[in-house]
Amino acid sequence: MFASLAVASPSATFECKERIIAAPTTDHRVNERIRVETIRLIDHEGNQHGITTVREALVMARNMDLDLVEIAPTANPPVCRIMDYGKFKFDEAQKAKESRRKSVNVGLKEMKYRPKIGNGDFDTKTRLVEKFLAEGHKVKITIMFRGREIAHPELGALILDRIIERVEGKGRVEAAAKSEGRNMIMVLGPDKKGKPKSAEAGDSPEAPAPAVVTESAVVTETAVVTETEES
Repeated sequence: MFASLAVASPSATFECKERIIAAPTTDHRVNERIRVETIRLIDHEGNQHGITTVREALVMARNMDLDLVEIAPTANPPVCRIMDYGKFKFDEAQKAKESRRKSVNVGLKEMKYRPKIGNGDFDTKTRLVEKFLAEGHKVKITIMFRGREIAHPELGALILDRIIERVEGKGRVEAAAKSEGRNMIMVLGPDKKGKPKSAEAGDSPEAPAPAVVTESAVVTETAVVTETEES
């Protein structure tokens, strides 16, 4: 019994190693690994050379100090291209790395408030909520009630209304406020279509104000001068 276990153990280990070091099936076949006899050839500049044998294509690739790479193995005949395979793999790895770096890992963040939160804490927490929304995350807003505060849900509703007003143009309500035990929950999501209205809204009421004040000042000054001259 022990002898059979001793014999089986090395083979099992060998199979495990084979699975680890096996080349991925998505790898391209290169040079002598190309197993077909005839291919459709594209050179390193993208020029079509029609159907030729693998042997002739390999000679052409070696004369250019490049590789013959099978890029469409399912075609009939398979399509191969002459290229610098090492550079091709490096470029592909760099593109994948850049794509991973730019990709946004969207998740659900949470920010907790109290019904009687101070203005300073409210501003700090809400700035973080705005930051999360700008990064593309969803944000779960939790209003935590303690003791007798649970008898005044309107206080939590006021906090939620302030948050919604603050993140206007950056976020929108995805899940309306609801009670869960001693908490009030609301979920915000990024509003990609929102446009900040601060610049437009801030300029419009202030524009006519200086003209009105200036005009009234001029009229008042004229009236004073007229009364002085008459006297």
